Amino acid sequence: FPVTITLKLACEAGLAEWHESVQQHGFKFASLDNLERFAALVAAHEREACAKVCEEGTALTAFQSKDCYSYARNRAAAIRSRCSQGSE
Repeated sequence: FPVTITLKLACEAGLAEWHESVQQHGFKFASLDNLERFAALVAAHEREACAKVCEEGTALTAFQSKDCYSYARNRAAAIRSRCSQGSE
């Protein structure tokens, strides 16, 4: 991950905070809940990135069958559904 994404996810999980006065991040003591939240956020970010890879090459064109298009779209949906099933 790029540092900016990692810091954004760390802030969202409560592991870091932005200090406007010094224009930098500060890190907090990591509780188990914070670490679990961070892991879930990272997993969700990775799932979305994988789903987008499936979709990016799926523009339906004259050179691609509808079956191939549908398969790729279904794979992206399956990846995203893992989040709603609670799988990490």
